[in-house]
Amino acid sequence: MKKAKDIILKVWRNLYVKYALVVVIGVLFVGVLDDNSVWAHMRNKQRINELEEEIEKYDADYKRDQAQIRELDRNPKAMEKIARERYFMKADDEDIFVLSDDNRQTDPKQQTEDGTAQ
Repeated sequence: MKKAKDIILKVWRNLYVKYALVVVIGVLFVGVLDDNSVWAHMRNKQRINELEEEIEKYDADYKRDQAQIRELDRNPKAMEKIARERYFMKADDEDIFVLSDDNRQTDPKQQTEDGTAQ
């Protein structure tokens, strides 16, 4: 035990070891442990990039909606077009057919009498 203590004291008396230890602790503190560490800086940079992409998406949506509003102000037929496409409105003499992408079984043998598949 005394021999280990003597070795540690001999190493500790060396001035370079003290400086190296302080530098290592400082790098750990600045690099990882601190609130303003490099790790936190990288996370914030990634979040900023995500938010900038989201801003670009919302700007594109805003421009598209503004163009649609201008079109509605200029052209009354545009309102009719939107009503027909989005809300399935129709004139009195028209029929509307809504197509579905449902996958249905075409083999009637696979269905029971109550209409459920076996």
